[in-house]
Amino acid sequence: MTTVSVRGIALGIESFGEDDAPLVLLVGGTTMLSWPDALCERLAAGGCRAVRYDLRDSGESTTADPQAPAYTLRDLAADAAALAGALGGGPAHLAGIGVGGMVAQVAVLDHPDAFSALTLVGTRAVAPGPPDDDLPGHDRATMSRLFARPMPDWTDREAVAEFAAGSAEILGDDPVAARAIAARVWDRTPGTTPPVQMADQMGTVFSRLDCAPRWRERLPGIEVPTLVVHGRRNRFFPLGNAEAIAREIPGARLLVLDEAATAIPDAAVGEVTGAMLTVGQGTAGATRARGTRCAPRRTP
Repeated sequence: MTTVSVRGIALGIESFGEDDAPLVLLVGGTTMLSWPDALCERLAAGGCRAVRYDLRDSGESTTADPQAPAYTLRDLAADAAALAGALGGGPAHLAGIGVGGMVAQVAVLDHPDAFSALTLVGTRAVAPGPPDDDLPGHDRATMSRLFARPMPDWTDREAVAEFAAGSAEILGDDPVAARAIAARVWDRTPGTTPPVQMADQMGTVFSRLDCAPRWRERLPGIEVPTLVVHGRRNRFFPLGNAEAIAREIPGARLLVLDEAATAIPDAAVGEVTGAMLTVGQGTAGATRARGTRCAPRRTP
């Protein structure tokens, strides 16, 4: 892991694969550890350079004040484009998970020349807060259970990990995996004050982020090959959100993971990676020449 300076800030990154391989840039949601190690390793084995990174105010990236972010969603989108350029290798396949998927949508819309393909995992096409009338909101019973839980002692690594495990169980994710990831996130967080830890663990900075203007109405203008991945059991962003994105982006492919909720489970890593490695193949028209073009590693 290291940091790359773009637009006057530092972004924490981790790279898998050869530096000169086609780039797949993985937007954290909010930290890079939202993307499973195994998925990054499979992308590299498939001939890509997979780079996952932390959004601002999370992980190894510049952290200022998560309670009053002095930047917007469009700034985060510009960060993605600048990082893709700094890493080199031509237009990148951009992938975002959760709130990182919101960043990725705006990045491709605002900076189309920087990207060759788009993958959106477990996200939606409107900002945090009440959704559009035609989109399903958070499952009310699930949210009630989540908000009924007391916050952990953010200075206690084990308490934070246990809190994450309990939240994962409510959401339908693997609590064992969530506990392990939360501990790793805690280890990488630059401080144990509640606002900083909550921003890393829960993405709370997005509740205070300026996400204007809306971007959903611009989705038909996305011209790069697009893959939309969503867990059928996702209670935070129910499946209808992904179905809407797939309808509104021309030619988008929807991959529904029957046994997944908000996270990418280990059992689905192979299927998701395979779909990402073939984004754009078999599409028609202007998008045919774009997409992910990685080549499997050859052993001597």
